[in-house]
Amino acid sequence: MTNGISTINKALNLIPKRAESRQVERLRDTFVDSGVAAALQAVDHQILYGRRGTGKTHALRYIETVAGTNGDLGVYIDLRQVGSPDGLFLGDETPPTERAARLLVDLIVLVHDAILGAALERDDLLLDESFVQRLDALAVAISSVRIEGEVEVSSEAETNATAKESVSGSAGLSMKSVSLEIGSSGERASEGRDLQKESRKGVERRNLNFTQVAQALRALADSISRARIWLLLDEWGAIPLDTQPYLAEFLVRTILPVQRFTVKIAAIEQQARFRERRSNGQFIGIELGADMAANVDLDEFMVFELNEERARSFFRALFFKHVTSGVDESERVANVTRQEDLVRVAFTDKRAFDELVRAAEGVPRDALNIAAKAALNAGAGLISVPHVRQAARAWFQTDKERAFSDNTEAQRLLNWIIDNVIRTKRARGFLVNQRETGSLLIKALFDARVLHVVRRGYSAQDEPGERYDVYVIDYGAYVDLIHTKYEPLGMLSIGVEDDPSYADVPTQDLRAIRRAVLRLDDFVAPAVGAS
Repeated sequence: MTNGISTINKALNLIPKRAESRQVERLRDTFVDSGVAAALQAVDHQILYGRRGTGKTHALRYIETVAGTNGDLGVYIDLRQVGSPDGLFLGDETPPTERAARLLVDLIVLVHDAILGAALERDDLLLDESFVQRLDALAVAISSVRIEGEVEVSSEAETNATAKESVSGSAGLSMKSVSLEIGSSGERASEGRDLQKESRKGVERRNLNFTQVAQALRALADSISRARIWLLLDEWGAIPLDTQPYLAEFLVRTILPVQRFTVKIAAIEQQARFRERRSNGQFIGIELGADMAANVDLDEFMVFELNEERARSFFRALFFKHVTSGVDESERVANVTRQEDLVRVAFTDKRAFDELVRAAEGVPRDALNIAAKAALNAGAGLISVPHVRQAARAWFQTDKERAFSDNTEAQRLLNWIIDNVIRTKRARGFLVNQRETGSLLIKALFDARVLHVVRRGYSAQDEPGERYDVYVIDYGAYVDLIHTKYEPLGMLSIGVEDDPSYADVPTQDLRAIRRAVLRLDDFVAPAVGAS
């Protein structure tokens, strides 16, 4: 016990909450596979979806280490660290095509440097002496620029003249006669030259030839053993939204066709625009399903309501690895040698740990933060259910509510949902027609991890074509209603007011589905009338 806090609670509090805070080796040791690793190890190009905190970065860094173990080359790039202020903040002053070109050049420079660094470290990587020339060829392919603007030409004439003159004479005297000889000689030279001066006024633009870049990448890949290059792009949402389709198009034209490259992109679905249609009708960008698969969504893996035992096992392994493999030997907690030991040593009972898993709503970063706050609340004691609830409420207020604090309509919608679902129906979840799930307000609440999708695409047998998504309200939003008359009694309310009943799985009965549906039109209508 140290300074009024137990050793295990201190360990839980000190777990890094973001994957980038860990060294790569520790990231692999602390990775817990929820089923996503096998999917991501496929050589196909893929997009990995997931909201903040669901483990996208951790998964990509894990794939990076696996690639190195298998003799391949993993190149992890955080897109928040790529680009320049001109491209990110000047907006319309810099066209999206130019911004995307700069980003592509920066990406390939990082790939260039990563391959060079790996070649210097690994003796088995190089096939022949052509590597250096092909590395230079890639640098040349991405370094050409052009000047767009006015050209001014001015001419100047210059003449230089030189003159040189000499005089010579001789005189002679003889007895018979007097003679005088005088001679002169002269030289003149002139030199002239015309000067032509050309100045260009304009903007320097990247001048990329996609064929040249792709060929240079292919040739470079062919010069390094049989290793596959795994390009792992994280934080796709850091790219301005109007630039994303252009960068995606450039990837399609330069890197995706190179057979020895595998590209994985981690993105938040609500902040990603991989493809768009231009004014001339032409589509640009990545075609999902054709160019890249979008078949992995971390939001669908660890929600407690989907599979309680799987969620419980995942988070138990997550905390165990972080307080054992994730720390130095001297910092390990005594008496925690198995996953089951963690629950016994840190929590009052299994119910307290289950409450933590439920409060996390399937988001690992939320689980780590709630556990840290609960550990501080417990101090020298064991973590109990009240500690978890207090921590969950505090985490909801300090992190999630602040994410949309400047969006008053989203805040109003959340309050309306709580009143209509929890206070009125005493349920945690509700159905929304998929035609309405595109609402910007629903997306804002989902992105802030205030709403969570539990199931997608439910329909009633006698309502063909209509599909519903099942949402649950975040634990932190209603935890203070527990043990009050408004405490939720189940996930979905499918009964009537006089005979309330609840279900975790939507029934196929249309009448029951209608009772659980939340119609956003009922929320929008008063706002329209009031305006």
